[in-house]
Amino acid sequence: MAAKKIVVTPRGFAKCGVENAARMEAAGFDVAYNDTGLAYTKDEFYDITSDADGVIVGVESVDKAYIDAHPQLKAVVKFGVVTDNIDVAYCREKGIFVGRTVGSNARSVAETAISFVFADSKNLFESFSSTKEHGWAKLTGYEILGKTIGIVGFGMIGQQVAWMASALGMHVIAYDAYGIKKELADSLNVEIVDFETVVERSDFISLHIPLTAETKNMISAKELTRMKPTAVLINTARGGVVNEADLYEALKNKTIKAAYFDVFSSEPPAKDEPLLTLPNFYLTPHIASRSAEAEKRTADMATEIIIKALSTDNE
Repeated sequence: MAAKKIVVTPRGFAKCGVENAARMEAAGFDVAYNDTGLAYTKDEFYDITSDADGVIVGVESVDKAYIDAHPQLKAVVKFGVVTDNIDVAYCREKGIFVGRTVGSNARSVAETAISFVFADSKNLFESFSSTKEHGWAKLTGYEILGKTIGIVGFGMIGQQVAWMASALGMHVIAYDAYGIKKELADSLNVEIVDFETVVERSDFISLHIPLTAETKNMISAKELTRMKPTAVLINTARGGVVNEADLYEALKNKTIKAAYFDVFSSEPPAKDEPLLTLPNFYLTPHIASRSAEAEKRTADMATEIIIKALSTDNE
């Protein structure tokens, strides 16, 4: 009987996961991973996984059409946490295992969210740009001590943000649709509040929620108009949880102070995207989770998960 095949598509795996490929091979699997330095096109993804029993994927779409085109598939593991590019329900219907590397990049994403807090309070982007253009504008910032940060979504990333913000002397409030245990909140010096309170009281709002039917446009004109005019909105979660057209109007009219995003509804955004014209909107190219440490943890966890899933399938 031929060995089962595992295909790994994320480019980051080639940087930190070569020893993991050897580990999969030692466990009896044939392994192919993306060492091209480029993301696979849809056609390339379909073709290279045509005989794969298991796949470790990044942003590639594992939808109904893909699943139907790959009837031999037995396991899908997300090289990350959010599975919005995977039709999990259809995978389950077809008996395909779905795994994800929960917590592998929590520290990295949380550090990015906190870095946006510092970027705004110390006018870092403006100062960098000014001096590179031979200016010497000494902008006055503000201290974050005592400021309120509201966290929406209190999973592992939200908890890390809370821990860091509390250590910096910020007041931390948090909301999660599934509730937050009081013991956990107390251990992190966090005040549990409802969503409306986060919107109205926060100096910074940091989003850490998946994109679902319930969270799509969770922040829109209604919420933006209730925020402080000095509020800063941070999104390192998913594009689509904020209504970007409403955000444009809020930033243009100075309804809120600024927005720092690492994600967008369409990545990369269109060249004529209105938000990109505003001086108080800042966007990084979905790099919050991209640290060497996070990628190594993700590769390790994904390897362990898929070996276990396919080895169990052998039994």
